[in-house]
Amino acid sequence: MAKRSLKLERLPNRKPVKLTITLEPETIDALRDYARIYAEEYGDEESIQTIAAYMIDDFMDGDTAFKRRRKVVEKDSPPLANGKL
Repeated sequence: MAKRSLKLERLPNRKPVKLTITLEPETIDALRDYARIYAEEYGDEESIQTIAAYMIDDFMDGDTAFKRRRKVVEKDSPPLANGKL
């Protein structure tokens, strides 16, 4: 088995939730390049939207300061109405 070189692991089966965001043109270009390299690496084509979503998840999962602070926020804050700040 060949060693994988991408930071993002192979994506699991999932049911996505739609979120609309605006990104800089350079970020879109980089996501397109990442998607091409991902397809070469794993043999599966994924949309840039799907890859971006998993990159965000991976980033937050690796941010230990965020996870510590989030526990405090969740304990001290009421739920957001309609998921909005």
